[in-house]
Amino acid sequence: MFGDNYNNDRDNSAPIKEGGEYDVKIEDTGRDGDGIARIEGFVVFVSGAKVGDEVKIRVNSTRRNFAFAEIIE
Repeated sequence: MFGDNYNNDRDNSAPIKEGGEYDVKIEDTGRDGDGIARIEGFVVFVSGAKVGDEVKIRVNSTRRNFAFAEIIE
């Protein structure tokens, strides 16, 4: 079962990696005020970002359906 990334619900299926850097556009605002970007449809919450911002981010942590990131540029 190890290495089977298709049927294990506990696997992190994020198309991004922790520590990865990405150029994104903030599309929406989360309920806590974080900006929301999407990478390959995957939701990323970006602290301190506002709708319309085009920023470079670094991913701090990933979950099954979303990730948290910070602006680096």
